[in-house]
Amino acid sequence: MAATPTANGTTAAPDSPRSSQSPPPEGAQGDLELELMGLAQALYHLGTTVIHDSTKDRDKPGGGKQVGLRVNEVIEHLSKIEDMAQGVRTMIPMQVLMDIDDSRNPMQLTRERLERAATENQFINGKIVAIDTYRNYLNAALVQSFPELEEALQQPTTTQPQLDA
Repeated sequence: MAATPTANGTTAAPDSPRSSQSPPPEGAQGDLELELMGLAQALYHLGTTVIHDSTKDRDKPGGGKQVGLRVNEVIEHLSKIEDMAQGVRTMIPMQVLMDIDDSRNPMQLTRERLERAATENQFINGKIVAIDTYRNYLNAALVQSFPELEEALQQPTTTQPQLDA
């Protein structure tokens, strides 16, 4: 399915719940993003052309096969992307490329990783609260048994470490 134009001239992704996509960034990275979108479109058109040619026009003599034209379009996009890549220094983590090669949905991966980070954050926060509670009970017991330590065991106003600026 191809991207569809909206009323304001932008294109909406077919599987996107949003009515429009955000505009590409300025400069070389934006040009590269647009070229990558063009490559995706060219690959889509190549796929549909191959399927169309192999099913419907298979028995027609000189059925006007356009596969060669579509392949050339893909090659042109790849060539432009290779040339543009020399000016872009954005590094992509290898895990992201491996996930894409494994046909994993980037939106699903992002959601899974955010949920995992939130879960781990809650778990660590629970540990911090448990340690603070234990420290308070321990300090209370120490002060009860050793009243002379009360001043040394006074709790600081914040439990977060101080960072030097």
